[in-house]
Amino acid sequence: MCRNIKTLRPPVTPDAADDDFRAAALQYVRKVSGFRAPAAHNREAFDRAVDAVAEATARLLAELEVRGSHARAAEATV
Repeated sequence: MCRNIKTLRPPVTPDAADDDFRAAALQYVRKVSGFRAPAAHNREAFDRAVDAVAEATARLLAELEVRGSHARAAEATV
């Protein structure tokens, strides 16, 4: 039911986008809820959970500071 969720932070995945965050969030919510697809009466809660996890993932990755990444980014622009 649930595949492994890949690492999305740079430099492992430098080009991760909103679609990647949502796919990981969907996998997480499916695993935690035990449903691949929710019943109609649970759809709204399921979708809200996916949105919340995707948003938290994007925020986390935006705020993380990976050691040495600033130095490497500066070197790449020179």
